[in-house]
Amino acid sequence: MINIGLVGTWHVHFWGYANAVARNPNCRITVLWDPDGEAGRKAAEQLGCAFEPDYARLLGREDVDAVVVCSATNLHKELIIKAAEAKKHIFTEKVLCFTKADAEDVARAIRENGVGFTISFPWKARPDFKWIKQAVDGGLIGKISYCRMRNAHNGASVGWLPPTFYDRESCGGGAMMDLGAHSMYILEWLMGRPKSAASAFTNVTVDSVEDNAVTVFTYEDGAIGVSETAFVAERDPFSFEIVGDKGTILAGGFMDRLCYNTGSGWVFPDLPAPGPDPLGGWIDALVNGGVPPYGIDEAVGLSNSMEMAYGNVI
Repeated sequence: MINIGLVGTWHVHFWGYANAVARNPNCRITVLWDPDGEAGRKAAEQLGCAFEPDYARLLGREDVDAVVVCSATNLHKELIIKAAEAKKHIFTEKVLCFTKADAEDVARAIRENGVGFTISFPWKARPDFKWIKQAVDGGLIGKISYCRMRNAHNGASVGWLPPTFYDRESCGGGAMMDLGAHSMYILEWLMGRPKSAASAFTNVTVDSVEDNAVTVFTYEDGAIGVSETAFVAERDPFSFEIVGDKGTILAGGFMDRLCYNTGSGWVFPDLPAPGPDPLGGWIDALVNGGVPPYGIDEAVGLSNSMEMAYGNVI
């Protein structure tokens, strides 16, 4: 049985993770910390666990083996390094940090203390992206020259995103930092580390951070990758394309299907089973002694891409 402390209630996915931990028979929630005492106490009461206003005391508890970090992103570095130094295993929401340097500081603490770390990269577990990764690595469409992923929703234009997601200090950015993260870690997974980046960020309904965004990456081999996102897109389905010198793979779109063409027409392949969800895979690895999915190197890569994107906005 893994005893888990919840660290922060800030993130929009907090309750999804908290409920998933509560349902998992291999773990239990023992304590919760939040810098907002009122919010923390209310959440702890709903979950039936203790509330601890002092983060150091939470980390010192014998009934905390691991932590789930859902704090504001600007707190990640301090909170995660302290958890690693306390020998607590760590699950965190993305993005890890706003800069590569800060992410590497976190990575150093993770490695030096030998704790099990997972960052929430759920799109890597999807059957369509598992198939795409296998196909690209297997050379199905040849040498890649272009990849584009669009992932957008109407959270700002309709108003269901919490106001905290528009706070630049807490978030480090807007739509690209949050929703665009999925496109960015998928691009790195398939294309490798980018060489350069240029971004177009605009404000449609929100003044403090971008709510409409595109980042274009280039790579050492001449390929181009594009991450598109928005908080102001209505009925805009996820779409993905990757192009090589032997063919093209498409996914999503209005049909929400994956297909490829290598010269004999469009083929709709059978897809594999989904991979482990990040939280469930992390818990399973802690219980059974495996390697947690979506590790610290991947987390550093995303922070690197984000720093590049926000460092060159046109």
